[in-house]
Amino acid sequence: MPLAAENWTPEDALVAVMITISASDETMRTSELLSIERMVNHLPVFKEYTMTRVTEISNAVFDILAEEEGLEILWSTVRAALPERLFDTAYALACDVAAADLRAGEHELRLLEEMRYELNIDRLLAAAIEAAARARHRQL
Repeated sequence: MPLAAENWTPEDALVAVMITISASDETMRTSELLSIERMVNHLPVFKEYTMTRVTEISNAVFDILAEEEGLEILWSTVRAALPERLFDTAYALACDVAAADLRAGEHELRLLEEMRYELNIDRLLAAAIEAAARARHRQL
């Protein structure tokens, strides 16, 4: 298994979720990558995190997803590295990345649905997080 879960920090798990959502449609758009960079640079949860680690985690995510049971491995790794109290944070970050290019495609929506299940995100909470992401990314 690439980059074992015990080597991931909670911040690594959050970055992995964002990278996975961005890559889910096989196109990592500039707007999504800029959104990830902005969040890593400015959100309190990443205050001790360095941008150089994002590349390492991105490569690890791509290695994991190339495995036969890649998504299962990814979710297992994320759950092992991330405290449960940050599961909703991971979902919120994923929704922001999905909304960054002003449209969430079928692959992103399917992955968000799987993420809700894998991280046991309450459906009402998920709806509120999704609505907030849409509101933050609206244009005039």
